[in-house]
Amino acid sequence: MLDLKTEIPCYVHITDGQVHEVNVLDNIEFEVNGFYVMDRGFVDYARLYHIHKQFAYFITRAKTNMKCRRIYSAKVDKTTGVIYDQTIKLVNSCAVKLYPEKLRRVKYFDKETNKTFIFLTNNFEITALQVALLYKHRWKIELFFKWVKQHLKIKSFWGHSENAVKVQVYVAIITFVTVAIVKQKLKTPLTQYQILQILSLTLLNKTPLNQLFQDALLQNQNETNGNQLILF
Repeated sequence: MLDLKTEIPCYVHITDGQVHEVNVLDNIEFEVNGFYVMDRGFVDYARLYHIHKQFAYFITRAKTNMKCRRIYSAKVDKTTGVIYDQTIKLVNSCAVKLYPEKLRRVKYFDKETNKTFIFLTNNFEITALQVALLYKHRWKIELFFKWVKQHLKIKSFWGHSENAVKVQVYVAIITFVTVAIVKQKLKTPLTQYQILQILSLTLLNKTPLNQLFQDALLQNQNETNGNQLILF
């Protein structure tokens, strides 16, 4: 689970490949008034209702086979991409038992991707456009995994036992979090990858971090902006 404000992991749970990802919802302590944005793989009405009873909010994508009854349609500004904003209730007998309360369904057209999305949430206070924009932030967790795979070298494992694999993955995540904290604390314009590269080359260096990164930044600027000889 990634904190959208800091883009830092705040919850990690590692299982084997046979455990469905929706099961992780059973282990999370949901914060009151917190928003939990998740993809369609986490749509489980019993678990979503548990989030609702914890006075937290979820935003996810509705399944294509979801059967529901429209209760009310709010006015929308279609120039924003919002097609409709509906209050609904599930009609399938099993689904109704699992989630007996009303839900909100928002249909949104994204001009950037030329795709249409249908979102499901238990929050009726924010605007329909805000629902869509919040869901867009879910992509950050995909970027997080991409960053880890590209820069933290866990494509091959030092050991193949469950404990060895978990240790290596946790080390990669701790490294990511540490670099993110350093970047935030020092307010450096360097990217996390640049910070990681500098640290990997200066592990035994006693230079303070802020000076180390500043020197590296000045060096890069000199190399980029230095006067070049005119050959022709």
